[in-house]
Amino acid sequence: MRVDELSPAPGSNKAKKRVGRGIGGKGGKTAGAGTKGQHSRGRGKVARGFEGGQMPLKQRVPKLKGFNNPFRVEYSPVNLDQVAALGESAVGPEVLVASGLVRKGTFVKVLARGEITAKVDVTAHGVSKAAQAAIEAAGGSVTIIPLPFKSGRPPVQGNQFTNR
Repeated sequence: MRVDELSPAPGSNKAKKRVGRGIGGKGGKTAGAGTKGQHSRGRGKVARGFEGGQMPLKQRVPKLKGFNNPFRVEYSPVNLDQVAALGESAVGPEVLVASGLVRKGTFVKVLARGEITAKVDVTAHGVSKAAQAAIEAAGGSVTIIPLPFKSGRPPVQGNQFTNR
């Protein structure tokens, strides 16, 4: 047997149904697509990205405006020189709010600008590694306050995920 002698098994190749050849035939006139509507015209093919007349996603999304992460956690920064200037032995969010360094209800993060020489016990929502090393080198201690949301994420702005 040679390659040019190969053929499919009898009955395995079936001829395509010829539709739309006049109203006399079985698949005539509407050719099985029904009457009227999107699926009868052009066999229901629509452009990629078409959303049934709704404004498409590619047009709803603002162009070149960046991305606003709904899970971003914003901290109020406080530096070591500001902590040292307070002259307190224990510094927490309440002390920082009373001194006017941060606003009430914000998350506090201690950063490493400046130097600290006195022993200070710092309580904050976040501390940089350099700031923590400087505070502990001066004999102080660092306590991290856990964030108040589940899984460490803030609640989403808007109403798209309110049913969590």
